[in-house]
Amino acid sequence: MTSKKEIMAYLKQEILSLELKPGAMISETALSERFQLSRTPIRDVLKQLSLEQYVDIYPKKGNLVSYIDLESVEQIIYLRNVLEKEIMKSLAGNIPLKGLHELRDNLAQQQKCIEQAEGAEVFLQLDDQFHRTMFGLAGREFLWGVLQQFNVHYIRYRKLHMLKDEKLAAIQQEHQQLLDYIVQGDTAGIDELLHHHLRADIDSKNLQEHFATYIKK
Repeated sequence: MTSKKEIMAYLKQEILSLELKPGAMISETALSERFQLSRTPIRDVLKQLSLEQYVDIYPKKGNLVSYIDLESVEQIIYLRNVLEKEIMKSLAGNIPLKGLHELRDNLAQQQKCIEQAEGAEVFLQLDDQFHRTMFGLAGREFLWGVLQQFNVHYIRYRKLHMLKDEKLAAIQQEHQQLLDYIVQGDTAGIDELLHHHLRADIDSKNLQEHFATYIKK
């Protein structure tokens, strides 16, 4: 028998990976049959997923995978922009050698991922690892953890933008340039590039043109 915690993890992964697409119906009966559990614990799982914004529950209508809320995305981008600028500036010209090697190894893995066409899922993990390493080097891993608690809309937003191969290459190059600025102690360069790195896609028409049905109205 699958536990509620395991079911939660399965459904979160399926939603974040877009296997379950925004707006998709989630049937209590189907989940009950799939996981061999009664509908009561399944209902508990869906309520928790709703609290964490993975699912929207409509009484007497059903349960839907939440649509991507661009307002929530913009708030996370704003918060990351403020935090990461300070974090990267604190490391500028002062990055530990071990951390520098970790970040360069991560960049090499990103490049390898692009060349081998491993896709957005692997690249997204490496992207997160790159930024998380920065938080760790600055002694701010707790703040990284806080950001992850409110990430359901932002992760899917990023994943949709990463479906284009040229986007992955552009992100990797920006990561490389950000690291170069940190090594050089160029805080002005960090300011300008990080703002673009985090905010460029929120103003693009890509989502509205290609994934309008996934976006919260």
